[in-house]
Amino acid sequence: MADWTELSYAVVDVEGNGHRPPDLVELAVVPIVGGVIGEPVSWLTRPDHAITPMAQGIHGITNRDVADAPVFADIKDDILKALDVSAFVAHNAHVDANVLRRKLPGWVCPEVFDTLKLARRFVPGQASFRLGSLIEAFQLAEGLPHDMRPHRATFDALVAARLFVQLATAAGSLEELRGTPPGGRADEAPTLF
Repeated sequence: MADWTELSYAVVDVEGNGHRPPDLVELAVVPIVGGVIGEPVSWLTRPDHAITPMAQGIHGITNRDVADAPVFADIKDDILKALDVSAFVAHNAHVDANVLRRKLPGWVCPEVFDTLKLARRFVPGQASFRLGSLIEAFQLAEGLPHDMRPHRATFDALVAARLFVQLATAAGSLEELRGTPPGGRADEAPTLF
């Protein structure tokens, strides 16, 4: 059985401008290498369309905050470097992965681990599986700087990284984390003997 720490992970959170489909205004990536959470990297980026009042109310990023930020094309290479890992991790991962797929044509998303799905599997019985609820339930924000706040990319990526490490540690093996049954691939019925 493989240990989950054998892979390198990028824990990602994106904040959008409130349009459909959402455009990126903030991105954070937290590396996990050898099971150890590394230093986050984050970028503010100027979207093609203004940030809506609704989105500003959620994450607090204003159009003024991103007025002098680089456009995505200017930071694309740095982002690709941060995403050059074995696995992509996020809470409700399809949302973050889809935003990045739109912004990075040709980028091949690595194996995905969704902390929302993992939490439902490994810690069932929670009142809610929203990231904010899991932060409280597992004290994931403990020790973070007081100027960090929920719904900002760095905060959300850091607490998602802490959640992932807890869940992966509980899983123990990479196969269990993946949900791979003993003796076969995830799409195969487990062997009986």
